[in-house]
Parts: sequence; structure tokens; C-alpha cells
Amino acid sequence: MRYWWVNQNQTYRHEVRGGYLWSPKRNANGGRNPFYDFMREVAPGDVVLSFADTLIKAIGFVVSHAYEAPKPLEFGEVGAYWDTIGWRVDVRFTEVRLPIRPADHMGVLTPLLPKRYSPLRSTGSGLQGIYLTFLPDALASALIDLIGVEARNLIRGYRVAEEAPIQPAIGLIQWEEHEMSRLRDDPGIPETERQAVVLARRGQGLFKQRVMQIERACRITAVNREEHLRASHCKPWRDATNVERLDGENGLLLTPNADHLFDRGFIGFEDNGDVLISPVAHADSLARMGLNTSRVFNVGSFSEGQRRYLEFHRESVLLRSRFLEDA
Repeated sequence: MRYWWVNQNQTYRHEVRGGYLWSPKRNANGGRNPFYDFMREVAPGDVVLSFADTLIKAIGFVVSHAYEAPKPLEFGEVGAYWDTIGWRVDVRFTEVRLPIRPADHMGVLTPLLPKRYSPLRSTGSGLQGIYLTFLPDALASALIDLIGVEARNLIRGYRVAEEAPIQPAIGLIQWEEHEMSRLRDDPGIPETERQAVVLARRGQGLFKQRVMQIERACRITAVNREEHLRASHCKPWRDATNVERLDGENGLLLTPNADHLFDRGFIGFEDNGDVLISPVAHADSLARMGLNTSRVFNVGSFSEGQRRYLEFHRESVLLRSRFLEDA
């Protein structure tokens, strides 16, 4: 379990009522933002303290890993829902009966503030540019103690229920269904191409044939029987153009388990073939799927085109934030 702080002045009523966090992937100028990038390392069972209007007003329990999803419709910008893709995390929030104002307790909190990515100034005021940030255990414990028995009971009670099933990535499902609808309704796409693109969504058809001209076996398991392999997109089908959806260099042959891990960002690949493992991936499950997380695992070199698509995967799918290494 890790602890996170989220600033929700603008979005509190939408996110707390809707049961989620949502952020863009990058700043408006295209630059990386650590307070958006941290979304990639939130995991089921983590605790989120919601800060709005100078108060900690709600406590949330994370029930999903981060996944790509459109900007929520209720945020209110016409046309932004399908055109702006960011990170979404599903969270079960409970509003606390007695919110606390951290600024009233800085004598206790100031010595505990981290040097980097702090949620507060030493004066107790919030930092405008922060959305989500990591809370060191000592700071999180102090904040929970200040909220009191209500917070401790919520967290203790949630630990008992931590084994509840993780809910599906609802926003991701809606986005893919929207893309399918656009594909079906576009009169400019010939029927044969339309069918090929539809089959490519599940790693089959023309796309798989093109990937098999480049790849010979699963990069993780070395399985080489076609019936046991899927053609997995490096730049996901949902993100890609129709040309990219059928490009053989945008694919790897993977067994279903490896395809799942790659598609959801639990694993990725460096250009040199080293396997990257997300810090939020369940190590025991990966070991059961044939991935030893205790050593570097190399799957061989990639073509120039594959490396281009794998860069997109590392930047936009892999659940790993390089900023958290510095926190």
C-alpha cells in the first residue's frame, strides 16, 4: 500500500462522485509533468487523500491500475471527450465527516514534507501546479492521525476488503467502442479494409499475417505455434491510425498472457530487447507466467520501425514513472 495526495479544487465534485482520478498525460506544451506521470504508478489497494478548498475532504481507495481514457465528459469542454486522452484510475472515495485544514497543523507537518514533489508549502498552502503526488509514509501517517479515528477505521476496514475483485477499465472499453463505431460509420473506408482493421483489434487477420513476416515466435515464451499466438500492437489499436493498425512493424507475436501484460503496460521493451517490468506489476503472477523479475531478460533486437512504435508504448502505455525514482 502506498499513499497519494490529489489536488481536486477544480474537479472534486466530478471525481469524488464519479469514483476516479483523471489527468492529461502531458502539459499543454507537450512537456512531461511528474504530477500527471505519477498516475502510472498508482495501484489497487493504495490510499488517496483528496485536498480541495484548503481541506482534506475525502479518502479514496484505489481499485484499478492506471489506464488510457478520454477526458471525462463532465469536465465540460465540448469536443474534448474523445480527442483528449489521458490517464484514469478508478477510486472508491468516502467523504470525511470532519475535514482537516493542513495549514492549521504545519508545526507537525513541515518537518515531514519531502524535499521533492511536496504537496504543500511550509506555510501550509497548496501548490497550484500539483495534481497527484506521492506521500512518504511518515507524512501520510501524520495526516491520517490528524483526521482521526474516522480515517484509521476506513483504512483498517479497507484492508480487510482488499481482496475484492478489481473492476474493469470502463473508460478504456468505452473508448474502444467509440473507435469501432467511427470505423463502421466511415463511408470513405472500403469494406475489405474495414474488416481488416476490425480483425486487427484482436491481433488477427491481415495484421497478424504482416507481423508474422517479421516475427517468428513469442518474445517472452518462445512459443511458435500460430494458433497460440496473438499479434499485439506496440502502439495500441485504440491510439493508432488505420494505417498503423495494419502495419506489421507495429506488432509483436505474443501468447495471450504476455499480450495482456504488454497491452496493459505491466511490461515493455527497451530498443535493445531488454524487458521492462512495471513496478506495479504483481511479481508472483509474472513469475507464474514465465517472467523472472529478479534478473534482466532480453528478447533480442527489433527493427527500426518496431523501435519507433515501442517508444510510444514506453511513453504512453508502460506503467512506470521515471519521476518517482527521484521522489
